[in-house]
Amino acid sequence: MRSSILKNSRIRYFILILIVIFLGITSRKIEGVPTYFGDTLYAVMIYFGMRMLFVNINIKKITIFALLFCFAIEFLQLYDAEWILEIRRSDLGHYALGQGFLWSDLAYYTLGIIIAFWMDFKLITKLLHLLPSSINNVNNFP
Repeated sequence: MRSSILKNSRIRYFILILIVIFLGITSRKIEGVPTYFGDTLYAVMIYFGMRMLFVNINIKKITIFALLFCFAIEFLQLYDAEWILEIRRSDLGHYALGQGFLWSDLAYYTLGIIIAFWMDFKLITKLLHLLPSSINNVNNFP
């Protein structure tokens, strides 16, 4: 039973990731949408990606890991060796690694992680209320 819950959780997070990617790319194409909206969605995607990959790890730890990952990517933008600049010049590299360090991005990443945590927490709370009480008592769920 537990493995099917984990599989369903991974599928749910994967679907959320696809939705967030779509929203992020769309936000860059629509004129008038502030660029920080995409930065916030990037952090949301990172959070859900980590939740999908590490579904057994405590939600608070994932929140910290996701925030540290986003911060690391932003600080990596201060590194300008030719090989990483070449990666950033590609579309995928630009989306994944960004271009140009901004202190404000750290705030938007933090906002995105908080939003994702809140959404995830609400989802978990709702899921736990739907499950039989014997499953609710499983250690470290979700």
